[in-house]
Parts: sequence; structure tokens; C-alpha cells
Amino acid sequence: MEQMYYTLNNGVKIPSLGFGTWRIPDGEETYNAVLNALKVGYRHIDSALVYKNEASTGRAIKDSRVARKDIFLVTKLPADIKGYDKALETFAQQLKNLQVDYVDLYLIHGVKAWGDITDEMSLIDINVETWRALEKLYKEGKIKALGVSNFNPQTLTALMSKVEIKPSINQILVHPYHIPAENLAFCKKHNILIQAYSPLATGAITDDSKFAKIAKKHNKSIAQVILRWHLQNGFIPLPRSTKAERIAENFNVFDFELKNDEMKKIGKVE
Repeated sequence: MEQMYYTLNNGVKIPSLGFGTWRIPDGEETYNAVLNALKVGYRHIDSALVYKNEASTGRAIKDSRVARKDIFLVTKLPADIKGYDKALETFAQQLKNLQVDYVDLYLIHGVKAWGDITDEMSLIDINVETWRALEKLYKEGKIKALGVSNFNPQTLTALMSKVEIKPSINQILVHPYHIPAENLAFCKKHNILIQAYSPLATGAITDDSKFAKIAKKHNKSIAQVILRWHLQNGFIPLPRSTKAERIAENFNVFDFELKNDEMKKIGKVE
């Protein structure tokens, strides 16, 4: 069973399936989960400073005996940290947390802090200033690709009009219950790949009987079918789990293919 790869708009290869660490507690739970993920074949690990488990993620990567060059490591600048100098300082700390000397993808985690009621468009200039720090790190080789998370077409357009290097990734909420058509179409038009967080609707979708018939036909679980739907739509799903058997199951999605009618039944993407 071989991992698939996509090519980002700067030529960098990215594994098509990632392992998410959101809400996995720091310490042994994160360490064991990431270690198990790497053991079964994941080569794309998604982390963030606000997840508060970068150190455990980095320790697992170091102990996995998988060559660093073979792991696509993602982390994010918190949405409430903005500005050139603050971005550089925060990134330097994250490298220490992760025990690495570069990351493969670095994202601005959001246009604004969660809960902030400020109009997003009024914050474009501070995000541009932040992005310029990321561009500096990119040119120094400390970041292999740049991206954003939770941006929409309006904020992406405004950012891209003022920066030198355009985003390679937009990490957003996508699953069959939530298909943000405008954002997906915009990113496709501009060759920005989608990383889908909560690709299984935080687990809710795995109990939905309307997908059971398709899963049974392929001798797969509902989760595997939904992850396959993401892959065939060109998204990069980021499932997460702390259970070894579920981690392995979620990776076992490269040996079957959904038909067009099955894809539409699961969720139509224009």
C-alpha cells in the first residue's frame, strides 16, 4: 500500500494523507500516536503551537527512526500572533519545540484570533507583515512551503495582492457535511491545495448509516470511504486518533477507488 503524493505550486511534493494532532494531549498520548502513525506509513504530520503538543510530536519524530527528509512536517503560527518580529521569534521557538532545523510547511493559523470580532479585511496589512517574515524564513530554507489556515477567498485575494510568494495550502474545515464551495473553487483556480481538518466531522460521520452501503461494497469502514472521498477530490485529509488500530485503518485507503456516482452520493463538489 503506497502513499500518494501531490505537488504544491512551488514544486514541493506533499503526501496526500496527513496525521492530525489537534486535541491530542501532550506527553505520552501525542508521542505514541505520532510514533504509531509513522510506523504504519504516514509521512505527513500536522501540528500547531496552539495544540500544545509540539514537543511530544518532535520527540516521536526523532525516535521513529524515519529519516527527517522522508517526513513532511507541518506546524502553524498562532492566529493571535501577528507581526514580522513576533513571527520570527515564535517560529524559532517552534523549531526548538519540534527538535528540527526546518519545517516542510508553515501556516498562518487564522486571519485573526478566535473570538475576535474585528473585521477580517481590516487585518490584512498585519497579516501581510507577518507573511513577509515567513517569506524570509522560506528564502533561508527553514520553511519549504508557505500556507494559511481558515482564510476565505476575500482574505486570500487581499493577501496575495500584496505579497511575493503566494500560499501553497489553505487548511480549512472540509467534510461531506461541510463543503465550502466558494473557497474550494477559488483555491483550485489559484492552484492552492486544500488540507482538510476534521475530515470525518470529528468522528460524527463514521456512525452515519447512509454511507454504510458504499463502505460494505468496498469492504471498508465508513471512515475509510470518507477519507477516500477526500483524496479523490484532491484534498489532503488530516484524520487523527490515539488508537493504534484506528490510526492504521485510516491509512489503509490507497487500495480502492470510489465510482463517480458514489462520490456524488457522499457529497457533491463542483
